[in-house]
Amino acid sequence: MAEFEKTSETIGKVTLDYSKYPGQDFYCDGEVEKEILKIAKDYSPVEYQGIIEDRKQWPIFYHLSPQRENIVDFLPMDKSMKVLEVGSGCGAITGKLARKAGQVTCIDLSRQRSLINAHRHSDCDNVTIHVGNFQDIEPTLAKDYDYVCLIGVFEYGISYIGGETPFTDFFNIVKKHVKPGGRLVIAIENKYGLKYWAGCKEDHLSTFFSGIEGYPDGGVVRTFSKKGLEKILKACGEKEYSFYYPYPDYKFMHTCFSDKRLPGKGELTDNLRNFDQDRMLLFDEKNAFDALIEDEMFPEFSNSFLLVVGPDLEVEYSRYSNDRTMETAIKTEILETASGKIVRKVPLSEYGYDHIRALGTYYEALQKRYEGSSLSVNTCHIIETENGPVAEFEYVEGVTLSSLLDEKIAANDMKGFQTLFQEYVKRIDYNSQEKVTDFDCIFSNILIGDDTWTIIDYEWTEFVQRETNEIAFRSLYCYVLENEKRNKWSLDWAIDMLGLKPGALEELQQQEAVFQKKVTGKHLSMAELRNLIGGTIFEPQKWISHFQENAGSKRVQIYEDLGNGFSEENSYFVEEAVPVGGKVSFTIQVDHGVKTLRIDPAMESCICKVESLIWNGNPISLDKRTISSNGRRASQSKEECPTFVFATEDPNIVCSLDGFPKEAENLLEVCFSIVGIPKEMGADIEQGLKGLLKW
Repeated sequence: MAEFEKTSETIGKVTLDYSKYPGQDFYCDGEVEKEILKIAKDYSPVEYQGIIEDRKQWPIFYHLSPQRENIVDFLPMDKSMKVLEVGSGCGAITGKLARKAGQVTCIDLSRQRSLINAHRHSDCDNVTIHVGNFQDIEPTLAKDYDYVCLIGVFEYGISYIGGETPFTDFFNIVKKHVKPGGRLVIAIENKYGLKYWAGCKEDHLSTFFSGIEGYPDGGVVRTFSKKGLEKILKACGEKEYSFYYPYPDYKFMHTCFSDKRLPGKGELTDNLRNFDQDRMLLFDEKNAFDALIEDEMFPEFSNSFLLVVGPDLEVEYSRYSNDRTMETAIKTEILETASGKIVRKVPLSEYGYDHIRALGTYYEALQKRYEGSSLSVNTCHIIETENGPVAEFEYVEGVTLSSLLDEKIAANDMKGFQTLFQEYVKRIDYNSQEKVTDFDCIFSNILIGDDTWTIIDYEWTEFVQRETNEIAFRSLYCYVLENEKRNKWSLDWAIDMLGLKPGALEELQQQEAVFQKKVTGKHLSMAELRNLIGGTIFEPQKWISHFQENAGSKRVQIYEDLGNGFSEENSYFVEEAVPVGGKVSFTIQVDHGVKTLRIDPAMESCICKVESLIWNGNPISLDKRTISSNGRRASQSKEECPTFVFATEDPNIVCSLDGFPKEAENLLEVCFSIVGIPKEMGADIEQGLKGLLKW
């Protein structure tokens, strides 16, 4: 291998250090990385979303989606800080770190990925990328970083470090580069994440249940449970740390929970965010999460962890609404301050300043409308900071109305559900003649504590007068749309209760589509991207139901002629004869006294091709001397794999055993392909074949 000639390179304002580069990249995503490099060279980051939608490829989406940055966005940083990013790859989070911190040092083994990183952040004068093996570069690094970030990297400890204790060694090595009072941040999948139990493949190996089973096939990747990570921390003598729980996972996190602010029932409804692989859907993850939350077990089954080693963070909860237009993209945080908890909404860019400032105006208008009513509006103050406006709200305790309605559904209490809904309608109807309406006054935006009902989010307030029944019906529609299990009762009762005209649902669906486009703008939502890029979702429960429904017609029955003809008494069903991909294979024992066998391949009209019959290990000749049928033969060959068409619900294939060498017990291996057809179609095919083929 020729020695790599460059010792450094500058892309825009970014420096790449090649002093430890081995001269060859040892891993990549294939040709698509060249495409990503071209995108990074030719396009601005603001254009990436459109490219993602146009190219429809998982690697492009994964490496370039701005939502990847959420995992580090909520970490408190300022321009006085230094950050070390180990395993920076194509720079999914490098840009965010560069905008928040004063200096960012990256390490990655791949030159091509580092070039992508450099080109996409070429305007950042505070980024240096070291290209090469971590163990070669690590001794040259400073030991005074405010943050050391391992985002999707710690699980590769065996590759990075090796040895008998790679993960404790890896931890200790990177930790010594964190200055006193600094933080080590590790984002990693939970090997026992609920999505894996529900049928998602392990992220790194693309296999089902391998993490849950403890990686029985070995390999260099290891993810951990919460207790597994705590064992590593204990072995390293680390006592100051906090766990955060990115949802749906750390890669495309839109909400981050903590032990101080865990999810409540009904919050975790976004469970089909896997994009890169096919998956099974073994159970409803929303319901499973609700049960785990009720039993206080959510942390053990969170899909991912964000482990922060060092001082605790002020932020207890963070939710990102960057699946929107740039003008309305914000994050919502819950923080513990000296004066208590507060809720804060922050624009994700300068384009969202007006949207945040409008919240103060909305609060004043809604407060005036509902003054003296039984519905409160959460207090809002707009604070102007050097980084733009921030909206601060009072932290309100309570349970969402959507959770209370879920309880009524679970108890099959339709009357109780309707009573709660009627109370909701009554409360939001107050002063409905006023020209101010919270259009998005949905059930999850109303918090109930004792008899106090509070609107906690009113981002989509309009200065128009809207009918209460329109807002109420939309809220009910959105509630049902979130989870199909909520669609227990027809919405006709609500249409009648609210006095809506026929066709109200269809009109609402059109209106909702317009509203959602107003929110997401010209780009696709994450849900739409999932449908565009994501793998297939297989639902085994539906397979089982379909199999059970058709089991009777697909059963194989064997009749044995012992010299007195066929009879039901001398017949049995072959339980293991289950069609797989249209083929049925099974082995049966045949007593030496059996003269003729009859095989009924199904209990319905069908087309059946006899692939093979093997008697005691020897193939049986499939000619007319051996097998006959009550169907019509549909193939020219007289011996090889005959196909029969059966226009009857009692198809049968008869196999004569005369002349077969017999032992006391004999084995017959049977293999045939089969497809069910309507009886009328079978009759038409038989008629068409009549006279054309003779055997």
